[in-house]
Amino acid sequence: MAMEESLNVFGEPLLPCSEDPVTGFFRDGCCNTSAEDLGSHTVCVEMSQEFLEYSRFRGNDLSTPVPQFGFPGLQPGDRWCLCAARWLEAHEQNMAPRVFLQRTHQKALDTVPLSVLRRFAADLN
Repeated sequence: MAMEESLNVFGEPLLPCSEDPVTGFFRDGCCNTSAEDLGSHTVCVEMSQEFLEYSRFRGNDLSTPVPQFGFPGLQPGDRWCLCAARWLEAHEQNMAPRVFLQRTHQKALDTVPLSVLRRFAADLN
């Protein structure tokens, strides 16, 4: 699998999203991506209870551990590389979690405009 260049939405080096729990399509702690990452797990978010409930309602239960896949289950406050389309869908339903732009891969911009992501930025002053 050829990984896309590891750059954030500002064209700068991509910072890690989370190593506890370990996130990312490659489970490298970063929101790196490749052509094989069909879901584009590129948006680094901070989980909220509201978003976790929304995601479970939409058929993607991120709260329940799945030990056989090494998935610990997420809790509010955890950071996670979320699919760009799922983040955009949540945004359209007023359920979008906060975003860490320096930890979000530039490939997310293929799906979500930077101006929209900026409104949810957790890492801008």
